[in-house]
Amino acid sequence: MKQVELLHQPESPILVARLVLAFGSRVDPPGQRGRQQLLAGVLTRGCGELNAEDFANEVESYGANLRCDAGDDFLVVALKCNNDDANFLLPLLLNMLEMPSCERDQVNLERDLNMQTIQRMREDPFYLCHEKLRQLLFSDGPYGHDPIGTRNDLEKIEPKSLIQISKQLAAHSALLVLAGNPPSSLQEQCVNRISGWTNKIEAGPLLIPEPLENFAAVRCRTEQVVMMIGFRTIEIHNPDALLLRILQVHLGVGMSCRLFQVMREELGLAYDIGAELITRSSDSPMIWHLSCGIDRAPEALNAFLGEWRRLIEQPISAAELNLAVAKIKGQEALSCETLSQRADRLAALLSYGLPKNHSELCLKKLPHISPAELQQAAKRLLQKPNLSVCGPAAALNDLKHQWQVAMS
Repeated sequence: MKQVELLHQPESPILVARLVLAFGSRVDPPGQRGRQQLLAGVLTRGCGELNAEDFANEVESYGANLRCDAGDDFLVVALKCNNDDANFLLPLLLNMLEMPSCERDQVNLERDLNMQTIQRMREDPFYLCHEKLRQLLFSDGPYGHDPIGTRNDLEKIEPKSLIQISKQLAAHSALLVLAGNPPSSLQEQCVNRISGWTNKIEAGPLLIPEPLENFAAVRCRTEQVVMMIGFRTIEIHNPDALLLRILQVHLGVGMSCRLFQVMREELGLAYDIGAELITRSSDSPMIWHLSCGIDRAPEALNAFLGEWRRLIEQPISAAELNLAVAKIKGQEALSCETLSQRADRLAALLSYGLPKNHSELCLKKLPHISPAELQQAAKRLLQKPNLSVCGPAAALNDLKHQWQVAMS
């Protein structure tokens, strides 16, 4: 894999850049959950001789958009600017990793902002339910926490330690994707600078085995119950990943999906419902979620379990498969409409070690997949469901008993 990739768009007045390092939240040390996201925020608060105010003024004076975030697997610096301004802004993006300032007052300010964000998120029953599900799937392993971390851990992170970590950024293998029409001299400058980095490639942290416990609950004073059934599945490189995506689209994408049609339209059980497959470099989680009234929660759980058993015991129909395939084709088309979308896709594929034409290869495989293959994939990958619920205490007790009976 090259360190600098170009998506050439000759007529584009805009330049989009994505700089990716394998420095996501999965490398947060024990007791320092949220460190990588904290670092990502601090990187936009000055570099080299520019303090936080000067840095912001420089970027905003060009009308550019610059952000930095840490996901589960990667830390990504994203830039969007006028093509004519790239000669200044693109080197500035590299300076963020080569010469981060990480001033103590800016670290403390960013930490306060992240803790305020966590406080707001904890008012959301879906967030609380999802965090419990993370623990069921990954316990205290690398994927067992939200990238933003926890208040307790953020309070323990010293600015000095964050500064030390920031100095190591240019010692890791990096990928820079440029989309647009950058001057060849600027592209060559980027290649030369990144090539001068140490480019150390480190193996990711090992995941711990999936916990035996498969039920978790969090009390919340609401008039509804949120449920999430989660499965710890496979990494993005696995040949079964495409089969799993078809199942996810069949179950939970759009108003014509299986879960929406059965549980909302036919049974009237759910306010909100869907299914997600979260891409990871290792053990991606598949999550089915719904919210419903307290009085109908037992019925909703029973219907949820019925859909799980149906998926494993019966192949989906040819019509359902054709609909899921059509949705995937539509998603693929919609996800590459803009220059930013195409840059995001290429950066993600190459960062995960997949070929540039991975999406095209998957589309070619779709017509050859059968309902029987999908059923076998469901049997292999969705054998151990985990349930997380959020709601009033009385409802949680009843749901726990119902779950234990069903799983026994």
